[in-house]
Parts: sequence; C-alpha cells; structure tokens
Amino acid sequence: MTERFDIVIAGAGMAGASLAARLAPHRSVTMIEAEDEPGYHATGRSAAFWAESYGGPGITPLTIASGPYLRRHGFLTPRGALTLAREGDRGRIAAFVSRFAALGVDVAMLNREEIEARVPGIREGWTTASWEPDCCDIDVAALHAHFLALARRGGAGLRNRARLSSARRERGEWQLVLADGATMRASVLVNAAGAWADGIARIAGAKPLGIAPLRRTVAQVRTDPPAPATLPLVLDIDERFYFKPESGRIWLSPHDETPSAPCDAAPEEIDVATAIARLEQVVDWRAEHVERRWAGLRSFAPDRLPVYGWDPVAEGFFWCAGQGGFGIQTAPAGSALAAALLLGQGGDEPLDPAPYDPARFA
Repeated sequence: MTERFDIVIAGAGMAGASLAARLAPHRSVTMIEAEDEPGYHATGRSAAFWAESYGGPGITPLTIASGPYLRRHGFLTPRGALTLAREGDRGRIAAFVSRFAALGVDVAMLNREEIEARVPGIREGWTTASWEPDCCDIDVAALHAHFLALARRGGAGLRNRARLSSARRERGEWQLVLADGATMRASVLVNAAGAWADGIARIAGAKPLGIAPLRRTVAQVRTDPPAPATLPLVLDIDERFYFKPESGRIWLSPHDETPSAPCDAAPEEIDVATAIARLEQVVDWRAEHVERRWAGLRSFAPDRLPVYGWDPVAEGFFWCAGQGGFGIQTAPAGSALAAALLLGQGGDEPLDPAPYDPARFA
C-alpha cells in the first residue's frame, strides 16, 4: 500500500528532525532515515559547542538567531571561547575581533596575562587571543531528542532503515520507492541527507550542488595534569586545532577536513597523533591516554554556506543541506528559515534567505 504525505524528508539527523518539528503542525510529514536510528552520523558525533564566530561571518547570523531558542530550552551551558595566536598574528586577531564585533558578537582581545589566567600551562609564544564569553557547550543529544519529540507530537512520522531507492515526479507528486520496496507519494521531497545530499539529488533527477563531505576527527584524551573544568573552548586562528574539557578529560581535534565519500566515518591514527602533537605545542600537559576517538562527516556546499530553499529546476524538491560543522548550533534558526520558505510564510527570525538559496549555484 502506497502511503501519501504532503512532505517526505530524507534524513532524520538534526537538520531533518528540526525541520520536521517546524512543519508537522502545518502539513502531513514523515522522515525517512537510512540508518537503524536517527542522528547516527554527523549529529551523533558533534564536538558540541555553540560559538557565534565559528564558521565565519556567513554562519554568524544563523548562530546568533539560534541562541535564544537554545537558551530558553536549557540546551546551553556556559563555556567561553579563546582563539589563540602568536605575537606576529596580533593584527589577525584584531581583524577577527573587529569583524565579528560588527556582526553583534561579544568579543574582545586578550593579552598574555589574561590568556594564562584562562589556560594554565600555556606555552611561550601564544601572546594574543580573542575572547568570546558567550560561547557555550550544547547538549546535542537532548536537542535532537527535543526536535524528534516535537515532530512526533505534531503528527510527523519516522521510518528507520528506509533508504530512498528511486524518486520520480508524476502529475505534481513524487513517487518514492524505498530500498525495501515500500512506496510513498508526496507533494514535496526535502533533501536533509547530510553527506548523502548530492546522492539524493541524483536519485530525484535534480542537479547536485557539489556538497562535499569532509572528515573531522575528535579524540577524548586523559592528560596530566587533568583538564580543569573551567577551561574554555580553545581554538587556533590558523584552524589547526581546538580542544575543550569534558568530565575531567579533553576533547581534542586537529581541525582536519579530509575529503571522503559518504560513509560511516572512522578516525585515522595519524589524525589522532597530529591532534596530540598540536595540543602539546600549546600547553605543557602530557597526554597520558586516548580513551576514545571518533570521526564524522561535515558536508559543505562550495561556498561553505548551508543550502535552504527550493531547487531552481526540480519541481517540489527542497534543499536543507550543506550545514558543514555548524548544523547543530544553527538548527533552531536554520529550521525556522527553511520552514518559512517551504510553507511560503514570513519567518520568525529576521534572516535574509538569499545567501542560502540553492539558486546561487544555478
């Protein structure tokens, strides 16, 4: 028996779940998720922080607009973010502070003494930094569960182990076939498939946008001395590392972006070793043991901005993809913007949709 919906969303990670939560009160919606459970890939492997400058100026408006929702529902815990640089890069830090302050970010320059107060054991040479006091940790699992619950309460469905096999447009509707042979019809097909977004476009006969999955590695490391709980998120102006405390340990990344086919990403030992080597160039702590390591795929459009909106050619095909590594921290505003575009309504957030329109690649 063929099921009929107004909207079928391919993908039930953070992008698909948050959009389904917005749409469910207004349309009949179901999510189809290829994995055994939603959020298995990028959503479940996030480094879990919310920083207004992270991702660059094009991402900042989405992050700032998401802040009130995340705070109101209790998903943020204060952390603070420190972006480090050496003395020769003082001008770059000044430009960084100026650029993001103009966008409304609370950000200031720090000197060596102020850095030492925040990062005990900081090595010589790191003499300047930016400071963002509003940076927070995100409870990613709770946020994803929240959106799934809202979607369910609104009447949205979720089918796991439901890989899209074919999609064709006939008489104003999508005729969808899943890998298990089940069939669906829908007026709208939403592409929220993360690393698989271009693949979904090909199945639907839409032009791929060049959304590229890039592997990011994170390791949980026990250090001597143990990481202080008050340690901020520490990043590098050259984007060579970041680390933050987690339950007395360090979550550490070499900030890698290795091209990958869409897959169940796994960490490479060389990337973990690189991360530790870079950590030991920043602080005088000793990495005693790598307790966990994981990798996820962060999927970027060619201009590294997300893609929200109707495909310029394929009728009834809507993009909600390319969120890179910023889809968690921007989910409330991104989903509100996407839902407003899809429903033809004014958005709750004062965001310009033009920078995220898929037509920019036409």
